[in-house]
Amino acid sequence: MTAAAGAQAAGAASAAEPKPAPRFPLPPGKAGPRNLITDVPGLKVGQADDAKARTGVTVILPDEAAIAAVDVRGGGPGTRETDALAPENLVHVAHAICLSGGSVYGLGAADGVCAWLGAQGRGYGMGTLPPGAPPSPIVPAAILFDIPNGGDKAWGLDPPYRRLGIAAVEAASDTFKLGTAGAGYGARSGGLKGGLGSASAVTADGITVGAIVAVNSAGSPVAPGTRQFWAAPFELDNEFGGLGVDQLTALPDEWGPAKADPKARQNTTIASVATDVKLEPGEIKRVAIMAQDGLARAIRPIHAPFDGDVVFALSTGKRELAEPRAFTVARIGALAADVLARAIARGVYEATTWPGSSTKAWRDLPANP
Repeated sequence: MTAAAGAQAAGAASAAEPKPAPRFPLPPGKAGPRNLITDVPGLKVGQADDAKARTGVTVILPDEAAIAAVDVRGGGPGTRETDALAPENLVHVAHAICLSGGSVYGLGAADGVCAWLGAQGRGYGMGTLPPGAPPSPIVPAAILFDIPNGGDKAWGLDPPYRRLGIAAVEAASDTFKLGTAGAGYGARSGGLKGGLGSASAVTADGITVGAIVAVNSAGSPVAPGTRQFWAAPFELDNEFGGLGVDQLTALPDEWGPAKADPKARQNTTIASVATDVKLEPGEIKRVAIMAQDGLARAIRPIHAPFDGDVVFALSTGKRELAEPRAFTVARIGALAADVLARAIARGVYEATTWPGSSTKAWRDLPANP
């Protein structure tokens, strides 16, 4: 072996060796340029809503099928195709994720998204498809209950959700509206107007993590008697008012502006987190599990019998996972929880009330004493 060949072989061996884990404390990260889930390379988001019915749909659209997982913690969830994402099952990818209002009727939004994707030739074709037959996209979905918010739900045999699903996926882009929009259009969070929120984070070494959420919780996003968000310790750049943490206290059984009489299956926070790091199915499942902590940091109480809380997680695979793998997965899961907490507060902060509604928005609350 020549000296040059030996040096090349030594260099290849060195490159194959795992990099040492970063040491604590890690350098601080920052919000992404848009502070939206679409800061994660390979993702777009589309939304559509119906002001008359006070409801809407949000679609998370990967450029390519993304490794996906889901974690369900609420006692009354409404979902579609979540079993397909289990690491022990065959598929564990998603061609899109659909979040919708409308209770069980909202699951029909995924039908529209599937039809649109199939018409684009996106999905699975098992074996040889007959001429003209579309492939089969995987579109996991979750719904929230916005039926009693005063909108016109007298749709008979023609709920609007398939149409809204198609309109939402057709509108997919890098930017989208927060607050009273998409799946958050008809939402209420505790005693306040809920909404659609999103946020992102980029680490010093370039990992991107984002979250999107429709907040329709029974619990309160703010501390009792204040306008301060429970998520305030994680706020970046005054993204939801910059009010700080000095009044974040609550006594036992003191919930603040939670819903006075929550009913089963009527309160749900549905979300998706995402990263550009290439993860295996079991690893992205762990990220979904860890991301649920973001709900607990931002809403009090959460995961109750009458909630339907669901968190999806996506890996777009644009960036290789740094060794040791478990340490990087832990970092991504911790970031996902923080980012999701911020997204929840942003959704409520940006929400506006519907015309003619008596529901208060966060901005209608009196200033802190």
